[in-house]
Formats: sequence, C-alpha cells, structure tokens
Amino acid sequence: MTFHPYPFERLRTLLESCHPNINGLNLSIGEPAFEAPKKVVQALQDYAHLIRYYPTLDSMLPAAQRTFVKQRFDITLQETELIPTFGSREVLFNFVHFIFTSGKCKKNGVPTLAFPNPFYQIYEGAQIANHTHAIYMPLCKDNDFKPHLCDTDLQKVSMVILNSPNNPTGQILTKEELMEWVQLALKYNFILVNDECYSEIYKDSPPPSLLEACVALGNTTFKNTFVINSISKRLSAPGLRSGFIAGDATILQEYKTFRTYVGISMPLTLQKASVIAWQEHEYAETIRKQFATNLTIAQEIFHDIHIYPYTFYLWLCVAPTKRILPSGFSSDTLFTQELYIQTGHKVLPGSYLGRNESGMGYVRIALTHEKGIMKKALQDIKACYDAFIS
Repeated sequence: MTFHPYPFERLRTLLESCHPNINGLNLSIGEPAFEAPKKVVQALQDYAHLIRYYPTLDSMLPAAQRTFVKQRFDITLQETELIPTFGSREVLFNFVHFIFTSGKCKKNGVPTLAFPNPFYQIYEGAQIANHTHAIYMPLCKDNDFKPHLCDTDLQKVSMVILNSPNNPTGQILTKEELMEWVQLALKYNFILVNDECYSEIYKDSPPPSLLEACVALGNTTFKNTFVINSISKRLSAPGLRSGFIAGDATILQEYKTFRTYVGISMPLTLQKASVIAWQEHEYAETIRKQFATNLTIAQEIFHDIHIYPYTFYLWLCVAPTKRILPSGFSSDTLFTQELYIQTGHKVLPGSYLGRNESGMGYVRIALTHEKGIMKKALQDIKACYDAFIS
C-alpha cells in the first residue's frame, strides 16, 4: 500500500529552493481568509467546559443540519437519512472503507472506485487504502470538465464519487445531469456519492444537489445515493470540522454503527458551536457575496478566460507557452515556481491534483482573500501570466 505525497508537500519541495523578491499570498490552499462568525467563536468559549465529557450526539446538531438541507434544497430528510460527521474529509475516507468492507454493491472481480481526475486527493487515498481498482474520469476542456463513464466501466464500477461544484475547475453538473447519474446508479447498482462541500460558493444561481435529482426522479428514499457537505467553506470555519452525510437510510443505519468503532466522535464543545453555525444564514450569505465579488474581479482581469461561477478557484491554463521547459518541469510547475519568485504568491500546479497528465498545464488559484488584496494579487498574477505565455 503506497500513498502518494499530498499536493502541498510536493509544492513545498518545488518552492524550497526559490527565494521570492517580496512576500506574497498563499493562494494554493482553499482556506477562507475571512473571520468566522462571532456567535460561533463565542459558543466555543461558552461550552469549553464540556470537554470533560465523552462525546455523545447532541440531537440538536443533526436537526440543524436537516433544517439547512430543507431551507437550501427544499428536501425534507428523515432522522435516519443524515449523520453528522467530523468535517467532510474523514467521511470521504471511511465511508468508502465501510462500503467496500461491508460488501455493498459487490460485483464480480476486484472492487472498483471511480472519481474525477484531477481530484481531491482523499478520493485516491480511500481507493488505495481499500486495494480497489481506480477509474479516473478525466476533466478537460474537450468534455467541458464533466465526468463520464463508458458502458464497460459502468458494468464493473462499485462506487462513484462525484464532486459538483468541482474542485479545482469550478464546473458543476446540472440537475438533469445529476439525474442521469442517479439513473445509472440504480441501473448498474453502484453507490453514488456527491461531494458537495462547495455548494454554498456561487456567483449568481445556487448549484443543485444530488438529493434534488433523486427526488425529481422519484427516488425519494435516495437508494444507492449520498451527499457529503460541510460548514468549512460556507462559514469560513474549516477548523470547526462540522459536516454530514445524507442519503440512503438503509445503508446509513449500518454505517452509523460502523462509525462508533472509528473513534471520530465530535467533542460536545464543537457540537454546540456547530448547531449555531448551521443556523447562521445571514453571515454565510455575506461570505458568499465576498467570494462572488472575487469571481467577478477574476473575470474582469482574466477577461479572455472562461471562469465557472462556482467554488472560489480560478483554474488557469498556462499552456501552451513559448518557453523552453527545463527537464522535469511542466508548464504549470514552471509557472508556479516563477510566479513565486517574482511575486511571492503561491499557487498549486494542476498536475499535482491529477494522474495520467490530467490537470497538467493548469494552476489552481484560491480566491479567498478580501477583495482589495485579491485584486492586487490577481493583477500580479496576470502580469506574470502574460509574460509567461508570450
């Protein structure tokens, strides 16, 4: 079992020998630079004394999360159809483990997990940990950065992870496209998961949920389908580690028992703060508008480049370039290094997020700072980009 280095470890190696002329921003990681809500911070202080107790589930937390789903997607979930999680990362990893070790949707041959390429690396980590085959669904300009599976792959796949809105491209699947995926999951009997942690970051129109697609098809029990979401991006609170998985209650019932052995219960202090966080809609809208402003700024500065109005990433193509690439470099790694030297800004090479050259020639830029700071940084990047391309 061999895990690949995380993208940020590779980035540190790429830049360790570089000496920037000035200090810049770290735009390589999707960490919002805005303050978390004061109500949530105050709740952490008010309930800090609860750390003396072993964690048990506060029923107010899943109730608040179900209310969020109702208000955001107009979906009424039963108590058995949602489980609070310790953020989204842990559930993306151990839910995959549960599915494959419990034999859900077992098919002939080696179990197979499909996910977009490039991708959030935890998908691949789950695949490696469970000794499953991987099907990389390429996201590229030719397919409008949308994942697909051929009939042969659909016959053998056991589980599919989607990521809409997508990190790193910013693209989404429409409600109709999500409905097609639900139909495929039922027809070919595989588990379908949509990682929706960027569902609350958009410029104008909110993106659809896989849950909405299920209801539209009449799959009101969400058979074989699940969504995963978290408070991190919505409320600028990634350190709170508050998320949920929702969907097929029959499978979730067994998964809930499995989770009691994993040792990832959320401390009561965090649960109390999370209840307030999931109810904080006004502040969440303030943050969404700030991200929307940054997307507008990026569109104005990079006016010749199509930028999808979802998530807070700019997926910038830095190929082709007339530069002669040094040995061992691709256009995205060379651009990342030169940008850091000239401006001090860190971005993430797209090739670090994919396999089989997927993502190569792109860099991911997180639009996560206050608009004035973000505008100046994007102007710096644009100047470097223009020189690099020409």
